[in-house]
Amino acid sequence: MSFNIFHYFQPKNKVFFTLFEKASANLIDISNALVEMVNTSNADRRKELIREIERLEHVGDDLTHETFNELSANFITPFDREDIHALVSSLDDVADFVHGASKRIELYKVAQITPAMQKLAELIQTATKELNSAVIELRNMRDVTKIREACVRVNSIENHADDLFEMAIADLFENEKNAVELIKHKEVLQALETATDKCEDATNVIQSIIIKNA
Repeated sequence: MSFNIFHYFQPKNKVFFTLFEKASANLIDISNALVEMVNTSNADRRKELIREIERLEHVGDDLTHETFNELSANFITPFDREDIHALVSSLDDVADFVHGASKRIELYKVAQITPAMQKLAELIQTATKELNSAVIELRNMRDVTKIREACVRVNSIENHADDLFEMAIADLFENEKNAVELIKHKEVLQALETATDKCEDATNVIQSIIIKNA
């Protein structure tokens, strides 16, 4: 019976790519829940969706930990270890900030969901879909142009979110006379905008990966 030592050290590519894809798909689920949450007028339904966002954030945490465990267990990996760590961490960060925004809405008892919050949620939703399409293409790296185009669209979304955030904050300072409400709204808007930043961080890692491996 022959034994091929090189087979032993082959990276579990399917494991890593499956984990990447599950993590990015989970971001679509969490952003869908976020969009519904900020658009519902039913208080009970909003609470249910906040619980669902929390559950999905834990799913993301589990996928992150599983990926780190695979990273430790495998001698050879499909990409640089630093890139895998950065990609998975940034995907996890998106979920963290979406969860953070929903928790602030709940804990601060934010009664009025503003159009800016709703629009930022929609931008997160769109960005996570673009991010997921880029992540899926990493498995075979056959269409690098498609990956790059998705990354460019996420960058454009993040820029739009920046502008929207700045205008929303300016409007708050001009029109909100209640300092407590101003702080509450600013905290929620900041968390939502940061989620788009983290989507862009993930695409920056993806672009680094394709430069090194395509």
